[in-house]
Amino acid sequence: MRRELRLDGVGRRYGLRGPWVLRGVELGVPPGALVRVEGANGTGKSTLLRLLAGIDAPTEGRVTGRPRTAYVPERFPPALPFTAAQYLTHLGTVHGLSRRAAARAAGHWLERLGAAGYADTRLSRLSKGSSQKVAVAQALLAEPELLVLDEAWTGLDADARGELERAVAERTAVGGAVVFVDHDPRRLAGVPDAVYAVRDGSLHRRTGPAPVSAGPRVVVRVQGPAGAVLPADVHRTAASAEETGPGSHTLTVPASHSDVLLRTLLTARPPWHVVSVHAPEERR
Repeated sequence: MRRELRLDGVGRRYGLRGPWVLRGVELGVPPGALVRVEGANGTGKSTLLRLLAGIDAPTEGRVTGRPRTAYVPERFPPALPFTAAQYLTHLGTVHGLSRRAAARAAGHWLERLGAAGYADTRLSRLSKGSSQKVAVAQALLAEPELLVLDEAWTGLDADARGELERAVAERTAVGGAVVFVDHDPRRLAGVPDAVYAVRDGSLHRRTGPAPVSAGPRVVVRVQGPAGAVLPADVHRTAASAEETGPGSHTLTVPASHSDVLLRTLLTARPPWHVVSVHAPEERR
């Protein structure tokens, strides 16, 4: 069973006498959680994400329950002596995949992110946007238990941004955790389980429910066998689920997560029948 990642009394500073960037951080990230981190530039958001990803060690306090983690940094180093496919295949083997499985995963993610045409291009010759697609792909290769995203959407085109949102939904739907920073307040708006702000070297949880109207939503009406229980992954993906009759449910899901929800329902055993999919404001 996956454990909760915990930071207890964690502080971080650089150098023996350097100022504290973070101090007294208390944070739990349970399996399946989606956590947003906010804060002004220079407040320590990236330092917090590096601590979560295990890139940096805390100066004080402790980190426990660390899962298998992948990280997309704010700045990806493109000047490496590999092609995109070579680099991703190498990283896949580092994550424990066989070389064949790593090459297959590399091709899969380059295709999904719209970068398959650059598979044989050296990293140093890629544009900033294409380099960012490789950075995202390397984090998703081995289906991490914790995905840490530091401004990962920056530089991506609209299609790739949508694919990354779907990848986030896929990770949390199967019980993986995702922690992200993004400058766009509309990114996955209304979806995170928790939102934290980094302020004055401390971490503060935003209180109150996330606004459910902050992002586009989709309403899905489904019908299953009488007495059937919705698959557990549906509850991880849907914002709400209402039973409207024997085997009948109305689900509300963030638009970015709708593909994952439908796939879960249609591949369940026995499969659920999708009656309708529509925007909340449509009249039925």
